Amino acid sequence: MRAVRFEQYGGIDVLHVAEVPMPEPGPDQVLVQVKAAGINPGEAGIREGVMRERFPAHFPSGEGSDLAGIVMRIGPAVSAFAPGDEVIGFTNQRASHAEYVLVEAADLVRKPPGVSWEAAGGLFIAGTTAYAAVRAVAAGPGEVVVVSGAAGGVGSIAVQLARNAGATVIGLAGEANRAWLEEHGVIPVAYDGDNLAARIREAAGGRIDAFIDTFGHGYVDLALDLGVPPERIDTIADFAAAQKYPIKTDGNAVGGNATVLGELADLVAAGDLEIPIAAVYPLDHVRDAYRDLEQRHTRGKIVLQP
Repeated sequence: MRAVRFEQYGGIDVLHVAEVPMPEPGPDQVLVQVKAAGINPGEAGIREGVMRERFPAHFPSGEGSDLAGIVMRIGPAVSAFAPGDEVIGFTNQRASHAEYVLVEAADLVRKPPGVSWEAAGGLFIAGTTAYAAVRAVAAGPGEVVVVSGAAGGVGSIAVQLARNAGATVIGLAGEANRAWLEEHGVIPVAYDGDNLAARIREAAGGRIDAFIDTFGHGYVDLALDLGVPPERIDTIADFAAAQKYPIKTDGNAVGGNATVLGELADLVAAGDLEIPIAAVYPLDHVRDAYRDLEQRHTRGKIVLQP
């Protein structure tokens, strides 16, 4: 089978697609034929080596967590799934960017009918991160929540989940994403230009209860300047700020489980959550996919299809 590999830390050029042995499922594992697998900024950080102290790579390394596909074989202790089942899941083994992947049965849920392979394959990391961030700031009815990077992979989901919780949501994004945000009930504010804090206050009507930072680059300081209580600020990108201030950093490590994944998949199936797909690349074009991702200007998720 074919899978993405890299043999050393480095830029996009260290990625390649290699022929590797077909894995066999252990007692509690499932072999899934991958139909779609999302890519995420954290994977680029691991590959570049900037996260090596926390997430070291062992070479040759695979990559990828998100996945959706079809069950091919099951281990002898697996009873919840059968060959032919359509599933959504995740792997902690950096292995989903491949034609086939072994997954723990406990890390899979059934793919609801009507959910596209692309949306399903890009759901886990971004979706569970957004879920945890919205819960961390306790967004609720009648409150005003600001989301930075509001049209990105995590931000585009977070704004919808906060709206579903009853909050008024202000989304910081580029002008190209204004229409999409408005269509989803979000008040758009351009992140560039002068007097950003004043423009946010004007859009909020003077009241800002919580702030979700999906982008970094000073948004935590902006939230504090806006008067948001530190305990109602969550960042998934600015960990240096989290060392300075008593803010939250809840993300995938908090929300990343099959129960949350199943809830999100049901929301997508019901039409209550859209997973915007910015681009779909074949496995052989994995370098192009990450080059696109690292521009940080895409709306929603970028997905690989083996």
